[in-house]
Amino acid sequence: MSTAAVIAIAIGAVVVLGAISFLTLARRSDVRGAGALSGEAVKRDKTRRAAEGTAAPATARTAADAEAEGVAARTPSKELVSVGADDNTLTPWTPPDADAIGVSRRQFFNRATVTLMGTGLAGFAAASFVGFLWPSGTGGFGGTVAVGKLGAIKDGIKQGGGFFYVPEAKSWITAYPAEAVPAAETIYPENVLVAMREGVVVLSQKCPHLGCRVPECKTSQWFECQCHGSQYNRVGEKKGGPAPRGMDRFPATISPTGDVSIDTGTTVSGPAIGVNTTGQEAEGPHCTGGDEH
Repeated sequence: MSTAAVIAIAIGAVVVLGAISFLTLARRSDVRGAGALSGEAVKRDKTRRAAEGTAAPATARTAADAEAEGVAARTPSKELVSVGADDNTLTPWTPPDADAIGVSRRQFFNRATVTLMGTGLAGFAAASFVGFLWPSGTGGFGGTVAVGKLGAIKDGIKQGGGFFYVPEAKSWITAYPAEAVPAAETIYPENVLVAMREGVVVLSQKCPHLGCRVPECKTSQWFECQCHGSQYNRVGEKKGGPAPRGMDRFPATISPTGDVSIDTGTTVSGPAIGVNTTGQEAEGPHCTGGDEH
């Protein structure tokens, strides 16, 4: 999955979760203006008045009215408190109605901040999971790349002067001579030999030295790195320069109908220095100043 898709998923998750949290908190706080009562408190007041048979006041009961009633209920009065010798008890304190008081502005913003931070972290975690733990898809570098029919690829090698480049797979495909296969079978792993037995070899474009892209040299018919002068024959076996080994390879599969696919998610290390299964030497002037070894 691409980086842009991961970022889009993360942003979408944060926005949706943040909007849901904001609307939920706003509904719970019921902040509709200074002095407004929550819907539950208004409904409860109407129910109580209907049960008592009293009419609603001409003006709506506000939060200030509820607070004043609570203060009055908590304040001892001469009618409710007796300090005589026979009775010195106070009227029990009644806690204020939480629905009437509602959620304060500070509580609302605190809850909103914590919720949005939580949803942001959750969205980032989800995006990280999708981007780094989800199995890689096919169709691009890092997965399986379909490159066409084997016959068309061999024609492309001839038309390219011995070299066929596949940009989607960041790899080179060159011809591998049939007479060299027995020698290759003593050196290369089976997943690489599949293509070599069919007459082609798939090479990573990266130089094993420091990772530069290795171009072909049409005159020498070798691969010659322009960065530090490493040289490889046409099948990627090291011939000169500072590289520690031959060019790395990608396994390829060939279907019964001749369709070739390159597994760019699996890199096979290049052969050791000194391996030369084809015996190919430089066929013309070099494109770099490296010395042949």
